[in-house]
Amino acid sequence: MSKAFASQGDLTEKTITFDEVGRDLWAFTAEGDPNSGVIIGDESVMVVEAQATPRLAEKVIERVRSVTDKPISHLVLTHYHAVRVLGASAYGADSIIMSETARAMVAERGQEDWDSEFARFPRLFEGHESIPGLTWPTTTFNDRMSVYLGKRRVDIMHLGRAHTAGDAVVYVPDENVMFTGDIVEDRSACYCGDGHFHDWPATLDRIRRFDLDAIAPGRGGALVGREAVERALVSTEDFVRSTYRPAARVALRGGTLKEAWDAVRAECDPKFSDYAIYEHCLPFNVARAYDEARDIDTPRIWTAERDKEMWEALQG
Repeated sequence: MSKAFASQGDLTEKTITFDEVGRDLWAFTAEGDPNSGVIIGDESVMVVEAQATPRLAEKVIERVRSVTDKPISHLVLTHYHAVRVLGASAYGADSIIMSETARAMVAERGQEDWDSEFARFPRLFEGHESIPGLTWPTTTFNDRMSVYLGKRRVDIMHLGRAHTAGDAVVYVPDENVMFTGDIVEDRSACYCGDGHFHDWPATLDRIRRFDLDAIAPGRGGALVGREAVERALVSTEDFVRSTYRPAARVALRGGTLKEAWDAVRAECDPKFSDYAIYEHCLPFNVARAYDEARDIDTPRIWTAERDKEMWEALQG
């Protein structure tokens, strides 16, 4: 293979930042690695996204303890991907929350996704031997639910399909701040291998209607201020549309997956090639866009074997 598979060649430790994005609201970010969020209530703390292993989760907990000694009572997982959920046991949370659809995806493809992502992201699975097994929620919801951390209300909502079918966002109305998971990225490629290209822009529009003061995205830096929020919403939508359109044009005229790959590269390389995990995501994104254009609505399950076959065919 001409390029190291997925992120196997990315072994450089990333610099962690911990930024306050609203009163007692924090974004844990690390140069394009998966982000986590922290919401401090009157008596306890909610964490958004667990990280890939309990050992990596301890880095989030260390930052939580730098700003509060309140117990972590709730953990929200915005979707089912292994790099987001498998560190959950470290938090000792009373409640682990996912959308009902996300839970179904754990049941359907959770183990395959774990095996797949373990091969793709070796650095993110530091301490993988401490993972006790698949992460299951204790609480699920369909459209929305509210959690009260004392007087602080937190709204957890499914606004539409995007990065996966079961994406959740976490909204804190008293500060007008949202934790979006991987629906929104900042200077990081969107991973679209389990995505829904047709739905994603409309889901971004529903986020836009909140007129947010800050967003903690799935990857990339904290977005504080409406200008930064809008920039990330626009660039995320541009990435999604720029990936889908050329692949769909090829698919709809009966062209090959490799032709779709070439067309997407021609469109996206000039704009996004310096984004985090761009080369990693590209084969999976093109494959999914090609499928969706041919009316395959449900993303096919990625396995470690299928990952490498796709990488050989397109990045090899």
